[in-house]
Amino acid sequence: MGSSLPVVSKRNAAPVANSSERSPLVRTARRYLAALLSLCFAFTSIATLPASAGGGFLIRDSEIEALLREYADPVFAAAGLSPDDVKVYLIADGSINAFVAGGQRIFIHTGLLTQADTPNEVIGVLAHEAGHIAGGHLARLRRQLDRASTASLISLLIGAAAVAGGVATGSTGTAQAGQGLLLGGNTLVQRQLLSYQRAQEAAADQAAVSYLDAAGVSAQGMLNLFETLANQALVTLQHVDPYVLSHPVPRDRISFLDQLARRSAFFDKGDSDNMIYRHQMMQAKLNGFLLDPRQTLQMYPSSDTSAQARYARSIAYFRSGDRTGAMREIDVLLDAAPNNPYFWEVKGQALFETGQVAQSIEPLSRAVELAPDAPQIRVLLAQAILGTENDAYIDAAIDHLNAAFRSEGGSVSLHSQRAIAYGRQGNIGLAELESAEAAYLAGELDLAKSFAERARGKLDRGSASYLRASDILRIDPLEN
Repeated sequence: MGSSLPVVSKRNAAPVANSSERSPLVRTARRYLAALLSLCFAFTSIATLPASAGGGFLIRDSEIEALLREYADPVFAAAGLSPDDVKVYLIADGSINAFVAGGQRIFIHTGLLTQADTPNEVIGVLAHEAGHIAGGHLARLRRQLDRASTASLISLLIGAAAVAGGVATGSTGTAQAGQGLLLGGNTLVQRQLLSYQRAQEAAADQAAVSYLDAAGVSAQGMLNLFETLANQALVTLQHVDPYVLSHPVPRDRISFLDQLARRSAFFDKGDSDNMIYRHQMMQAKLNGFLLDPRQTLQMYPSSDTSAQARYARSIAYFRSGDRTGAMREIDVLLDAAPNNPYFWEVKGQALFETGQVAQSIEPLSRAVELAPDAPQIRVLLAQAILGTENDAYIDAAIDHLNAAFRSEGGSVSLHSQRAIAYGRQGNIGLAELESAEAAYLAGELDLAKSFAERARGKLDRGSASYLRASDILRIDPLEN
């Protein structure tokens, strides 16, 4: 599991309408309202977003991301979207949810992946979110928000969060209280916004079924997941006015989808055995990394000799400091599948994180050979090389980091590692610039500017690096 970043960065803050609305309260309200009214999949999605925005983290993992691309790309193509332009991100959150935010970016909660019984269920969610992107729903919703007054936005923010919070937690009283807050504010504006979003959700559902059909994929998984979510929310939703919900009423939504889905010739088409195997391996990996190791070992006891169980246990063992147990399990997997790059990656990570840094380089190098386009593995290999403190291999570490950067652009982890590498190489100007980039991506603008100022003093005037440092210094904090 690669490095992780906070979900909400200051670069994604919603724009402020005018100077009179630049107060921290109003800026925060607008930013969080944009998150609350993001185009989400789950019926109770509103409640999950504030928690994720405050404490969730993006998960980077080459194996999982590659699998999700296989799930998503045929659906994106069917939606008329360029698969390369749509970015899919993982949020470490145990709830079943996904949402679109900031253009062609889809965020998926890890809870959706670990609780989805089949790949088809996840593909259905991705098709729904593709419907939002292809329909331009987020831009249209933002235009609706811009027409509303600040007072209405804040009232809607508080009320909608309370309604969904009650639904998510099963608290009828909280849901009804939130409903009262919504009805007590600017009712016309609030109901128009929520009605508009319900229409978008229904349109995304309909579009999703058409994309799945065009891609030759069954919509049955999408329907099954909707039924699961509806059953979870059934008790509390019956006490809430449907006109203060951001999504269609579950029973109506499912009935409509059921009619559409069953018309497809692919409705009874199941997932391939290979896809199901990889789906279960992904779940084992997520459980191994995200659950407490003791919980993972209870979920996958030693009596279970399946590949999924060994995968989860190998991760749980090294996370708890048991390198011997981790090597025992991962070596069995490698004996059966010696060309699986992700098994080599986990072996290298297990060695690295249990203090065997030099020994981790060989399996990580093998992983890169087998998966040269996996940037997270290259970053981990470079980190291991740098961890040996052998400056003879610094150039090799920089090569891996630069290849990762060309593949996917910057991240806090990648820029931080490049800063270390350039510093060890003696190139202090580039090291300062990379530190500035890392600080900027982490939302620490003052620190980023401090590093950028120092970098300019050491870089060749007029060079690309010098100009980038100058760009960071010119960033307006109010626009960031």
